[in-house]
Formats: sequence, C-alpha cells, structure tokens
Amino acid sequence: QVQLVESGGGLVQPGGSLRLSCATSVSINSISAMGWYRQAPGKQRELVATIIRGGSTNYVDSVKGRFTISRDNAKNTVYLQMNSLKPEDTAVYYCNARVQSNRITDFWGQGTQVTVSS
Repeated sequence: QVQLVESGGGLVQPGGSLRLSCATSVSINSISAMGWYRQAPGKQRELVATIIRGGSTNYVDSVKGRFTISRDNAKNTVYLQMNSLKPEDTAVYYCNARVQSNRITDFWGQGTQVTVSS
C-alpha cells in the first residue's frame, strides 16, 4: 500500500510561485511513475506533469516553461515547482503514484488547494 501526503498549497498573487510536495510511504524507485493532477470547479481532472522511474518528465502544454516536476529519492518526495502562476492555475492539485506488477494500481493523495488571485 502506497500512501501519499501533499503539502505546499495556498493563496498566491498572479506571477507568484509555489512549490508542492508529495511525500511517499515507499521508495520512489519502487513506483513506475509519479504525477501531479489538478481539478478546478466544474472541470475535468487534468494531468499536469509526470516523472517516470527513469527520470523522464512530461508536461501539459499550458504549464510548459512555468512548472517543473522533480524528485528527491533520499526523502522519497516528489515536487512540483510552479512559477509565473496564473488565475487559470487555480485548482485542487493531487499527487498520483502508479504501481505496476501483475496489474496497474493508482494511489492518490488527499489534494492541496492552489488559489491564484489578486
């Protein structure tokens, strides 16, 4: 069982920065892929960024050049650095861990609110 705990959300002005953290209960090396999703009111859940076990990363077009996903294996933690934040980035952000053995299993954190407003 993989447990995920997100932190770092809050209220920030447009153009500001936040860093989200996702602490895992197991070694990140045992997880196939980690990702950050977000969901705004009335909208579908959206995949924001992923980092696979080998270290490759991917981003949704709307955050490229502004967001960076990274990991610290010693701390078993994944981060999402968010710069140049826009009001449209406002959402609940969720950490996801995908584990694949004989089947694919997804684990989710509780979510952390990010609000970008003047």
